[in-house]
Amino acid sequence: MPVSLGGQAPASFDLKSVHLPLLALLLKSGDMELLRREFGQRYGDQPEFFDHDPLLIDLQGLSGEQALPDLMQVSELLRAHRLRPVAVNAASEAQRAAAQAAGLPLADAPLLTRQGHAPAPSANAAPVAAPPPPPVPAPGALVIDKPLRSGQQVYARGGDLVVMAMVNPGAEVIADGHIHVYAPLRGKAMAGARGHAQARIFSLAMAPELISIAGVYRTSEVPLPEALLGRPAQVRLHSTADGDRLVIDPLST
Repeated sequence: MPVSLGGQAPASFDLKSVHLPLLALLLKSGDMELLRREFGQRYGDQPEFFDHDPLLIDLQGLSGEQALPDLMQVSELLRAHRLRPVAVNAASEAQRAAAQAAGLPLADAPLLTRQGHAPAPSANAAPVAAPPPPPVPAPGALVIDKPLRSGQQVYARGGDLVVMAMVNPGAEVIADGHIHVYAPLRGKAMAGARGHAQARIFSLAMAPELISIAGVYRTSEVPLPEALLGRPAQVRLHSTADGDRLVIDPLST
């Protein structure tokens, strides 16, 4: 028969389950040299981009055990860029063993690979009603009134960025949310910097060196069509089964 035992709660602490927001690094290759090079190209000139943020290493995108990277080297690379790996999302026994060898705990829950996109369920899985999305607090906006010169960088952490003057070549504007440039955009613009795939970039004169949304980017090496170059336009991310791509639409004036 069940037995009920009396007890007394500790006066000095409580132990509770919590859900913490985490960045997720979805690895698509086990090539450490490629990972170092691309991480350096993306974040090497932005040493303050991360602020020792906790991060989950997701190995679900790797196919085959031969693609498994050295997770201790991955962790060292992340810490060098002010990121703190705290867990691993593993898909195989070899990946679980590698995580434990690197001293990283395993994540128990399935990982959302991108905001608003969950891994596909198996064919035999019973349908489950999707829980209602949690309320999203309205982000603030950082407003810049002066032109940005070459070498200047502005980052709107946790919100949108509004620039009222020109973004010159060599300047960078970065935001976790949307980017609005009410002037020519001729430098680099990176919206959804922490994975917000619904972020957009707006400009009254779109002529950027680089545009990026949630890590998907396009450089001036691929020129914009004449109908869009230097004209009012917006950039958004379009996700399909074949992958993600940037879409640039004209704005009505």
